[in-house]
Amino acid sequence: MIERHFAKLRARGVLSPDEEQGIRDAVAELRTVPADTIVVRAYEVQDHSTLLLDGILCRYKDLRNGQRQMTELHVAGDFADLHSFTLKYLDHDVMSLTPCRLAIVPHTKLRDLTERFPSLARSYWFSTNLDAAIHREWELSLGRRTASARVAMLLSELHQRLLLVGLADAHGYELPLTQTDIAECTGLTNVSVNRVLRELREDGAATVAAGRVRILDRSALWRAAEFDPRYLYLGDATVKRF
Repeated sequence: MIERHFAKLRARGVLSPDEEQGIRDAVAELRTVPADTIVVRAYEVQDHSTLLLDGILCRYKDLRNGQRQMTELHVAGDFADLHSFTLKYLDHDVMSLTPCRLAIVPHTKLRDLTERFPSLARSYWFSTNLDAAIHREWELSLGRRTASARVAMLLSELHQRLLLVGLADAHGYELPLTQTDIAECTGLTNVSVNRVLRELREDGAATVAAGRVRILDRSALWRAAEFDPRYLYLGDATVKRF
């Protein structure tokens, strides 16, 4: 499963056999967790970072009244809390939305790895910068996009990120999330999410049913979202906008 992490790194640079082996050797433990499990608790000091091998994790923050806002989704191949390597703790929780397989990388081994391989240090620095770019796009959605555009944006982003690690094709991808999950990603109510999904289906852009997203018309979906994939830094700066 760690091959998905390698695919993500190779998409943006060369990964040597020694670097691959170094990453493998840095993994101290494999864990399997069920859905709805807190993987990293806010403000708890961390001595390791978590590499997602399979499943979907979310970053989120809760208000005292129980309302939740997810701030990013992580897919297979992502480090979910690489920030804790330098910050030592996170200001938010990380939770599994589906059953997940995790690779645990102690910070001591991560330090040795990045000191031995400066190019990997740059790649992992890039990864945290990419998280920041995704957060900015989600902030734009929450502040300015319409309900339809927010959901279309989320579906478009996940499609591109899952394509990168071989978990999607041109026609769609598996997305075993509930409407509540989508609502908490987009700042909408369940009723609004249901309405928007119906609109996207009727417009011939995409369908979400039985845990799968079907892309019916990618151009229509991107137009609905005003989606510009360049913020994902996928290696093709010439990609055309919607």
